[in-house]
Amino acid sequence: MKKVFFFLFISFLSLANPYTDQAKRVTIYRDQWGIPHIYGKTDADAVFGLLYAQCEDDFARVEMNYIEKLGRMSEVKGEKELAYDLYIKLLIDEKEAKEEYKTSPPWLKKLLNAYADGINYYLLKHPEVKPRLITHFEPWFPLLWTDGSIGAISTGDVTEQETAHFYGLSSQVASVKYQNPDEKLTGSNGFAVGPALSTSGNSLLYINPHVTFYFRPEVHVESEEGLSVYGAVTWGQFFIYQGFNPYNGWMHTSSEVDVADAYMETTRSREGQMEYLLDGKWIPFKTKWITLGTRKIKTYYNHRGPVLAARNGKWISVRSYNRARKSLVQSWLRTKTTGFADFKRVMEMRANTSNNTVYADNKGNIAYWHGNYVPRRNPTLDWGIPQDGSTSKNDWRGLHNLDEIVHSYNPASAWIQNCNSTAFTVAGPSSPLRANYPVYMAPDGENFRDRNAVRLFSKTSKLDLSGLIGLGYDRRLMAFEVLIPSLLEAIAGEADLQEVANELKKWDYNASVTSIAQTIAVRWGLKIMPKMTKTKQFGGETDVVQNMENYAKTGSREEMRQALRAVMKELESDFGTWRVAWGNLNRFQRISNQEVLQMDDAQPSIPVPFTSSAWGQLPSYTSRSIQGTKKWYGVNGNSFIAAVEFGPKIKAYSLLAGGQNGSPSSPHFFDQGKMYAEGQFKEVYFYKSDVLKHAVSSYHP
Repeated sequence: MKKVFFFLFISFLSLANPYTDQAKRVTIYRDQWGIPHIYGKTDADAVFGLLYAQCEDDFARVEMNYIEKLGRMSEVKGEKELAYDLYIKLLIDEKEAKEEYKTSPPWLKKLLNAYADGINYYLLKHPEVKPRLITHFEPWFPLLWTDGSIGAISTGDVTEQETAHFYGLSSQVASVKYQNPDEKLTGSNGFAVGPALSTSGNSLLYINPHVTFYFRPEVHVESEEGLSVYGAVTWGQFFIYQGFNPYNGWMHTSSEVDVADAYMETTRSREGQMEYLLDGKWIPFKTKWITLGTRKIKTYYNHRGPVLAARNGKWISVRSYNRARKSLVQSWLRTKTTGFADFKRVMEMRANTSNNTVYADNKGNIAYWHGNYVPRRNPTLDWGIPQDGSTSKNDWRGLHNLDEIVHSYNPASAWIQNCNSTAFTVAGPSSPLRANYPVYMAPDGENFRDRNAVRLFSKTSKLDLSGLIGLGYDRRLMAFEVLIPSLLEAIAGEADLQEVANELKKWDYNASVTSIAQTIAVRWGLKIMPKMTKTKQFGGETDVVQNMENYAKTGSREEMRQALRAVMKELESDFGTWRVAWGNLNRFQRISNQEVLQMDDAQPSIPVPFTSSAWGQLPSYTSRSIQGTKKWYGVNGNSFIAAVEFGPKIKAYSLLAGGQNGSPSSPHFFDQGKMYAEGQFKEVYFYKSDVLKHAVSSYHP
């Protein structure tokens, strides 16, 4: 009788907890850094374990990413986020995501179900964790966010503020996100080195995204169905966004490739219905009621997409591609590619909108694609401005084939670099030629990181992983080579500025925690940056280099002097002297995981030599005062970094900003902080024998 009761009890538990069997097929190993190494029998098991592990490390960030993509931020942050919620709901169609889930092929539906099950199982096992809003995750959620980029929303340059004004929500716009002009200059560096430039004869890859701190954790995922991938995953997503497998690796950088366009619509109201003119015919706008809390807002769409704004009496519609099942499939299949031909086959899906891709593999191939999803358009038009919407001649004409977009395959230079800049310097003298492509494919200008990377690769003979990391951490602030001579000219003869002039004259333009000149230069640069004229050119913006060079030549010398005096006054007020070493000002601290940044000058912090990549330094560390602190603390920049060699076996080193876990009580909350500040990498455990050797814990979810 007791045996029968025990059997019935176990059966009841299995019914009450439908995740138990899948959990048993997953093993998670944690190494000394808390990095999860997840092994599952099937790909779906691995996804289940991956999402469970992510929730262990930082459920709050997993949840918040989907609160945002569901357009429900105002429900947790208040009415100031209503306009952003509307913006998201106009650009990401929840109904489409639900329909695509229903019609997904069985293999994909298994992954989507495993995604939801992994998170829901975590919540079931951890009743002490209280979600802010989402108590049950649905398998269609990943179809809202099918690209891992931090800026995966394309709007044709229509702003949230414009959309709020058009739909009557101007008072519900959150405050400006960026406090310093360099803070929005986020980006990434990707380098690939071919066999001819490698000391081992194996290709090398450098993965260096610059994003908001703690936006991506480091993970390792394997299954018995061929999945074996290591890298950075965006919280709440089930595919590795930037990383490598046994055969090849990929690094994504963002660019200005035109993937969304605005159209000026000619409209009229007829019998209470809004219509737009197209090829001489009046067509009714489609309407949709969007619910935001207690509000219902009537929104408008045409064949191009949502109406987001009005300018000069014209409604502005936007054609974009912000989510699609095809994009999610491409993001997943990329992680299982087995070489150059296979990787190209997946790239040919052309469904990722926000990515350039730097590639390397174990056969010695290196490659670069500037964008992926690139619509065909009339090349004689300036697609950097809104187009006339009254003619279908201005509509998109399908997509360019993969080999038609700007690319470089195994360049003679044997190196590739991209730093969110022009595609036409990626391989030095072997780079693609601008004249061979329409402007809308690559309107990007040059920046000083790009110029610095080209300088370094052009004078390099042979590189191993150590040399590649050293190149990636070059501290040259090239922008100040252009700006400081103009400042020195401006302050020549100013008696009160000669001491600071002498400090600047002896500076070698390299970042250092001991540099007083760097403190002066960076703070002065932030004051003059908004003064630099950013003139429009055909197809896009003038480049950062040109903006700074123009300012150095023509900027007001009096303006430069005033900015310098203001910097010295501020430093004297905060520190008692303007002679402040950069490391005494620029710090790395992590004392909470709150969404609103919390820093404290009275608590321990680590000096950091690096500064914003805006000034041409390859490693990025953007810092500012947080809630009135006198010291500056990092907010974005280098996040997950990896250097990989593709030999007969993978050899790799990595580094993560701060630590893997979001809980201040975890030993892995800030255990990589000092290493991060000094650029000291750790060994990657890619093979199971190494994982087992270094495992600190192992368990089933």
